[in-house]
Amino acid sequence: MSQSNSKELSTELSTERGTERSAVDRGAATLADQVLSAIQTAIIKGELAPGSKINEQALAAQFGISRGPTREALQTLERQRLVVRMPHVGARVAQLSVEELNDLYDLRSTLEAMACRLAAERITDAQLAELQALLERQEAALKQGDTYFQEQGDVDFHYQIIRASGNKHLQETLMGGLYHLLRMYRYQCSNHQRPSRAIAEHRRIVEAISDRDGELAALLMQRHIEQGRRNTEARLKELKAEASAREHSSLSFGNTQQLKGETA
Repeated sequence: MSQSNSKELSTELSTERGTERSAVDRGAATLADQVLSAIQTAIIKGELAPGSKINEQALAAQFGISRGPTREALQTLERQRLVVRMPHVGARVAQLSVEELNDLYDLRSTLEAMACRLAAERITDAQLAELQALLERQEAALKQGDTYFQEQGDVDFHYQIIRASGNKHLQETLMGGLYHLLRMYRYQCSNHQRPSRAIAEHRRIVEAISDRDGELAALLMQRHIEQGRRNTEARLKELKAEASAREHSSLSFGNTQQLKGETA
């Protein structure tokens, strides 16, 4: 084989291997994203119960992938505070707490009020039309009895206002660091009477933004979030009381069975 042909073959093999590696890299990234999305949804909806242990090896086997993409997904979930890694225990699903709920809503109220002020100044006609169209879809879905739960950020009412603020740091803070954790609280502690009131509140906020009244929009958003906080907190306390009662009942039953065994 001539030196020229050898160089050409070497170049072809190098290109092919590079293409293969690129495809593998893309595939791994896609798998990691799929695993991340699946675990996120399971945690947010409570299918993976708060406090439950996450087995990295079992997840990798479930998705038919190596542990690398699974570990990467869990690291992202840890940054999103949906997963907590504990020494000598491993990864567990985050617990819901009243204290954390109030901390999240305090921060959310301040930042989303700011987003409303900025959106009233900066929102484009196209963004405003998109926001109004979203409200109409939500109202139609509510009448049909569909669940009021925004599963994707690009159709979420709050996300669209935050995006319309035009402030990238505000977007990253709310949509990156807080969004998924807030969704978990909102989904698992939802009030079935809340959606119709929430949509009416959304409508008034959009009207204020459309009128370019940033202060009114901010005030309405703070009231809206505070109402959501009260409803979510009340439901969370109910769930914790129910869980405590079940645990107490289980312990009482166990003690009774033990006594029966001892006296038999």
